[in-house]
Amino acid sequence: MAYPVNLKRHKDGAILATFPDVPEALTEGESVNEALTEAHDALAAALGGYINERRAIPPPSKAKRGQRLVFLPPLPAAKLALYQAMRDANLTNVALGRRLKITEAAVRRLIDLDHRSHIGQVEEALAALGKRLVVEVEKAA
Repeated sequence: MAYPVNLKRHKDGAILATFPDVPEALTEGESVNEALTEAHDALAAALGGYINERRAIPPPSKAKRGQRLVFLPPLPAAKLALYQAMRDANLTNVALGRRLKITEAAVRRLIDLDHRSHIGQVEEALAALGKRLVVEVEKAA
C-alpha cells in the first residue's frame, strides 16, 4: 500500500507534505527526508482516523510526475485491508468476533493501527472474510 505524496517548499524553507488521496494527512519537515519521514506518521494517523470515524479507506491513486510514494509498513497495511474488508462486507466488530471466536475488543485491536497485533491474527481474520494477505518484495529505489 503506497500513497503518492506532494512535496512543496515554502518561502521559509520548510517542505510541506500532502496526500491527494488523504487530505487529512499533512505535515512538514526541514528537508525532503524529514518531510517524508514525518509523512509516514501523518498518513498512518489520518488513516487511523478513518477507522475511528468508520469511513472508507481511500485507495491510493497512481503517482503522477513529481510525486513520491509513501509506503505503509506491512502490519498497518494488513489492518487497513481487514478494516476495509469488514466494511465492504457490512460486518461489525462483534460479528467478526463471533466468526473468529474472539471478543469485540480483540477485533478492535486487530484494526487499531497503533496496536502491535500479530500479522497471523490479521491474516486469519482476513481469511474469515474470504481474503488472503499477499506480501510483495521489490528492489528499493
